[in-house]
Amino acid sequence: MTPDFTLPATGGSSFTRSSARGRHLVLFFYPKDNTPGCTTEAQQFRDLHEQFVQANCMVAGISRDSLKSHENFKEKFTLPFELLSDPDETVCNLFGVMKQKNMYGKQVRGIERSTFVFDSMGALRREWRGLKADGHAQEVLDFVATLN
Repeated sequence: MTPDFTLPATGGSSFTRSSARGRHLVLFFYPKDNTPGCTTEAQQFRDLHEQFVQANCMVAGISRDSLKSHENFKEKFTLPFELLSDPDETVCNLFGVMKQKNMYGKQVRGIERSTFVFDSMGALRREWRGLKADGHAQEVLDFVATLN
């Protein structure tokens, strides 16, 4: 069981994991706002958002970006779900998503694209790590549908 946490969220609110009880929860960790893979992933979660809602599921994205960056990203792509800011990597570390990665031949520490699904009782039911962005949101939706 992952500990409860609270992070600042877009829309001037904060998000606490336990507040999703009674609904399924998808948390997707992504490296950076406005980058090609992250934009693709966010847009696909956006395009399927109504189906997640119909499946009694809440979706939230998490990265180390600032709330200002998140607000701009959310507005630019009309994302219907909240983005959570974790600049201190507190929640990233709880989920073990910080990894050494190669970027343009340099070692950098960053978020490994990962998604976690919790059922309506708050139990972790599935995780994906090191995934490809394109098509992932549909795979997550297909799994969430099995929880109902």
